[in-house]
Amino acid sequence: MSGTYLGMPAFPPPPPPAFPEAARDAVHDQTLRGNLRHATHTIRAKRARAVAEVSDWAALREAGMRIKDHTLRHLDRYLVQLEESVTAAGGTVHWAVDADEANRIVAGLVKATGETEVVKVKSMATQEIGLNEALEAEGIRAYETDLAELIVQLGRDRPSHILVPAIHRNRGEIRDIFRQEMGEWGRPAPEGLTDTPAELAEAARLHLREKFLRAKVGVSGANFMVAETGTLVVVESEGNGRMCLTLPETLISVVGIEKILPTWQDLEVFLQTLPRSSTAERMNPYTSMWTGTTDEDGPRTFHLVLLDNGRTDTLADEVGRQALRCIRCSACLNVCPVYERAGGHAYGSVYPGPIGAILSPQLRGIASEIDASLPYASSLCGACYEVCPVAIDIPEVLVHLRERVVEGGRTTREGNKVVLRPAKGHAAERAAMRAARWAFTHPGALRTGQRLASRTRRFHPRTLPGPGRAWSGTRDLPPVPAEPFRDWWQRTHDGRDRGE
Repeated sequence: MSGTYLGMPAFPPPPPPAFPEAARDAVHDQTLRGNLRHATHTIRAKRARAVAEVSDWAALREAGMRIKDHTLRHLDRYLVQLEESVTAAGGTVHWAVDADEANRIVAGLVKATGETEVVKVKSMATQEIGLNEALEAEGIRAYETDLAELIVQLGRDRPSHILVPAIHRNRGEIRDIFRQEMGEWGRPAPEGLTDTPAELAEAARLHLREKFLRAKVGVSGANFMVAETGTLVVVESEGNGRMCLTLPETLISVVGIEKILPTWQDLEVFLQTLPRSSTAERMNPYTSMWTGTTDEDGPRTFHLVLLDNGRTDTLADEVGRQALRCIRCSACLNVCPVYERAGGHAYGSVYPGPIGAILSPQLRGIASEIDASLPYASSLCGACYEVCPVAIDIPEVLVHLRERVVEGGRTTREGNKVVLRPAKGHAAERAAMRAARWAFTHPGALRTGQRLASRTRRFHPRTLPGPGRAWSGTRDLPPVPAEPFRDWWQRTHDGRDRGE
């Protein structure tokens, strides 16, 4: 994530380390691992019970996948329809090709109001583009109002989970953050604040209330956009989002272009699957919808900033594009054994966990060390695919991206063609894969190699030399059998197959 949260240094931080290095440090943090284990297991169990209540869950999952795939295939048409619908309802649509353009648009819109403060609904898209930092550079303070995002902001921290950004913090840590930091941001924490959830929530409520009543500009994302009516939808559990969406005079929404749905009927599917997959609720406590502006209620001015920022390049990849189905439920994080042990910060992105391992490298490209390492941040156990409410085959995309890392790098569009941009390094891995391909396409050579390996098995090392140590240092090399499978099959089955 570029930049930092308000209150942290404004200069760009050094690039994050590759996932293995970051994860190695994280797994030694016993407090972090305890926090993550408790939280993910609790959410996981609740989600399983909520999903089990729905008899047609598999059909809803299939419907969600088909709606998303259809929309992505016709994204150009539905985006134009959305723009026309929003404009007809009194809103203004802006198009942003990347993070810089989106930040310039939002900062310019806020400046045009004459305000220097904004309140924010929890939004992954604004985190992705580093909007808080961009606004800070323009002299504009952005206040997070989601409880977990507030904890992250006050703690000068980074989010580590899609749904629960402060999942790496326990109640004692949150109490200390509130006591030490709230006074610098507005209303201080009450005297004698304890770590009970009710007291922490009340402290946040009192702290935020003055900001809601004072703010003239709100900034949001959206979970969904309905093309046929120009309606935007935000689902949440606290009500802070609704305050940001209704009280300010100006509302600016930054939304990824993949969040669009064709019709209201399509929205029905996701309002059933998203709450059960994310918060394990039958429906969200707060589902806010708005269409343009009205003179009677809500903001007088509405701006929609449609964000690309690598999504078009991702759409060009026939395998990787399924990551754009994601509805940000975070179910994959809560079942992932790698995320549970390494935590979200190790992924070096606002999108952690399995979905982050396939989404971030595509949105940002595989040019950096961290993005080239993310497709390998998985055991390929498949648990993420099993719980995904839109059936994203994350293991398939991980393997596909590993191939891209080895063979070339980022998929880009040149005219009407999709090509791989050459990547540096990985020469040894490319050579090994080419050798394996040659062996598997020459049965005679493969058989000879297998027999030779079996006859020399007692001389085989227990660890790999050179760069291979990184692999065998945490894994046992599989023992070579005394006899190749082909020879065993021929010896034990050939006669039987002939009816002897």
